[in-house]
Amino acid sequence: MNIKEAFTKHIFDLQNRICTALEKADGKAKFVEDSWERPGGGGGKTRIITHGNVFEKGGVNTSTVHGELPDVFKEKFGVNEARFYACGLSLVIHPTSPKIPTVHANWRYFEMYNAAGEIIKRWFGGGTDLTPYYLVEEDAQHFHNTMKNMCDQHNSSYYPKFKKACDAYFFNSHRDETRGIGGIFYDYMQQDDRMTWEALLAFQLDAGKCFEEAYLPLVEKHKTETYTKEQKYWQEIRRGRYVEFNLLHDRGTQFGIKTKGRTESILMSLPATVRWDYDFKTEKGSDEAKLIEVLMNPKDWV
Repeated sequence: MNIKEAFTKHIFDLQNRICTALEKADGKAKFVEDSWERPGGGGGKTRIITHGNVFEKGGVNTSTVHGELPDVFKEKFGVNEARFYACGLSLVIHPTSPKIPTVHANWRYFEMYNAAGEIIKRWFGGGTDLTPYYLVEEDAQHFHNTMKNMCDQHNSSYYPKFKKACDAYFFNSHRDETRGIGGIFYDYMQQDDRMTWEALLAFQLDAGKCFEEAYLPLVEKHKTETYTKEQKYWQEIRRGRYVEFNLLHDRGTQFGIKTKGRTESILMSLPATVRWDYDFKTEKGSDEAKLIEVLMNPKDWV
């Protein structure tokens, strides 16, 4: 089986499937596609949805980039000359309502080649995580149980390991809090004695396919709920933390910039409206304070 070809086909199919499902949930807005080419090799399809009934801004992007390995990665991997191929799907959805969580997901594959064109490194990476503005424990349990059930079909050690990695990765260390309530996150997954490349591919395909099951029920549950100006204000304060993580800590953002990816596509993850109030404080005992407590002390949801 050609892992690269199989996964590349999968991300384009998955992009179509997820966009169709999100358009149906919104009921008004449609994704607009912007195809682009990377000067060093490859390109992608950026799909953006805005000003919908449900979704204020979102993107579901695919990319397949290749060419000479950038100098920063040559140094990291200790090679003088190498070429690479990287493909993946990355999405971020920012709903208008503060009652609906923001969601992020990414599934990717990387290969690096020597001068003879032979694969010398390759791996899978990805994950799915949820960023609510108001904590609903049943929603958190549903999201995490969906991730766990999918993981358990492949390897029972995956969910606890990937859940812990998610909490550790999506962490705003400068604020001592997680970005959201997590999910799963994994990187540099390679063949070993327990998992073949074919088994890893099967896991990676299922990780993407379960996205709709994990997220769309939360959209449908909350999309008709009303909210106040104060709740919208809080959402925009929390979106500021989202921006801080993406610009300060996110490795995917850094990889895209350093490999001369398309800036507009890379930064589509940023919300349309956001606030940074100086020394903003939540009211003790409030729903907002309850969320912060969980973000500062991640808990098990399953």
